[in-house]
Amino acid sequence: MTKRILIVFCLAFCFASSLFALPAQAPAVKETYERGPGSYAVATVSYDWTDSARNRKVPVKIYYPEKGQGPFPVIVFSHGLGGSRDSYEYLGHHWASHGYVSVHLQHLGSDDAVWKESEQPARDLARAAADPRIALERPKDVSFVLDRVTAMNRDATPLKGRLDLRAIGMAGHSFGAWTTLAVAGQGLGFRQQRSLADPRVKAAIEMSAPVPRGADLDRAYANIKLPILHMTGTLDDSPIGDTKAAERRVPFDHVQAAGQYLVIFQGGDHMIFAGQRRQASKGEKDPRFHDLILQGTTAFWDAYLKGDAAAKAWLSRGGYAAALGGDGKLEVK
Repeated sequence: MTKRILIVFCLAFCFASSLFALPAQAPAVKETYERGPGSYAVATVSYDWTDSARNRKVPVKIYYPEKGQGPFPVIVFSHGLGGSRDSYEYLGHHWASHGYVSVHLQHLGSDDAVWKESEQPARDLARAAADPRIALERPKDVSFVLDRVTAMNRDATPLKGRLDLRAIGMAGHSFGAWTTLAVAGQGLGFRQQRSLADPRVKAAIEMSAPVPRGADLDRAYANIKLPILHMTGTLDDSPIGDTKAAERRVPFDHVQAAGQYLVIFQGGDHMIFAGQRRQASKGEKDPRFHDLILQGTTAFWDAYLKGDAAAKAWLSRGGYAAALGGDGKLEVK
């Protein structure tokens, strides 16, 4: 009898032990990600900086958490052709409210002065977009701004000692997306051998990047080693230039670094990323797209600039895909 009891006890113990040995289930991925403003009140400051080495003005507008010691990760944002430091406010304000310092710079020669001071704005914008000298100044503007931001963290400024300079991100739209990829390491020039990469940038978001013509695409993107969120839409043809919507995925397809995400918004055109109010005939779904853009970009920054594992899981384990629903498609590699 004692032997039988011992056997039953051993079987029960082994069964219970096997239950405890089962792997814990991963926590459920939430349906949305930081949809509304964050917990930080947002302040702004503007500067008209000058790069003496190039005799070039670089205006900036900085969105930052009004209070809090930080340190806060830094994002540099590059506007599209014809934009300015005041463009894309919805991005800068949202990111800052979630604990980031968003530095929006203005690129002279491809900013709003091109069309505001022109009798033929479309012609002059096209000329600016096609001028390689104007293009090459843009990544240099970014590196100069990072130098000044580094100085701000050291000097008597509203951001002294509040910046996490080990966690710097870069983002941009259209011409700014090209600038972002150039800073991330895209090869430039006829043989894609020139580089204006800045190693201080640790993650990037490109929206509607143009595709280089006549280039060896594998070589062009070979030196990009950063995680990147690529964003486009099914109607994302270039208003100026010849990149078609279907070609916008080219950087995602050819960048071989880990942490590549591609979002394609269903029915999204080139201007859904600008944040401007448009007539209902063109911008009916803009509020929905903007909500999804803010969710995805904030999760990406949290994952790769703050090291938030839950944010990374939301991106890669179906959270963002579920949030997109029928309004977009997410690919991950």
